[in-house]
Amino acid sequence: DGPQGSRVLLLHAAPHLAFARALDLLFPAPSFTAGTAVTAVVDVTAQVHGARIGDFAVVGARATIGRGTSIASHCSVGDDVVIGADCIIHAGVRVGSGVRLGDRCVIQSGAVIGADGFGFQPTRQGWQKVQQVGGVVVGNDVEIGANTTIDRGAIEDTFIGNGVKIDNLVQIGHNCRIGDHTAIAGCVGIAGSAVIGARCMLGGAAMISGHLSICDDVIVSG
Repeated sequence: DGPQGSRVLLLHAAPHLAFARALDLLFPAPSFTAGTAVTAVVDVTAQVHGARIGDFAVVGARATIGRGTSIASHCSVGDDVVIGADCIIHAGVRVGSGVRLGDRCVIQSGAVIGADGFGFQPTRQGWQKVQQVGGVVVGNDVEIGANTTIDRGAIEDTFIGNGVKIDNLVQIGHNCRIGDHTAIAGCVGIAGSAVIGARCMLGGAAMISGHLSICDDVIVSG
């Protein structure tokens, strides 16, 4: 309310979008300063280009970290990982060997990108582990929520397209392909080799069986 009970209103055709943009103006991101904490461990063969590496973070051999990227404390970045520019990797994230992240990605705490896919062959003596030798490729402008897991491919890569938004506690199995700008809500499980199209929306706790293909612009209820 203004003086004498007057009121100022902001009218917008997309109020929630206007609200989001106002928050960006009122609460700007903290200033960025490149550098490596003295407690961090960065392999001598890694290439860190104007990035920030936090306390007790580990960066493996031949890894590449892009300019403007922030790796927070207690993160683990494996061998041969490529992380693009202006990414924000929050504390306690694990990025497995050979994973590739694009530019401007955000990964929330506790996420694990590039753990082994669930590959086991039954035998009379028990389960024979099938090595998972593929990787994970993540596009630009992707956000991955806290404690979400994305498994590496068995031979080919698991693929996450540009602009994909993934909530907390999501499981994406090996060799899945998620199309550009798809949004996945919390506790969704996607079994191995499923293909999800572009601009899809998967509601909370939805379960997608393996080897299914879902076309573009599909909405799956929670």
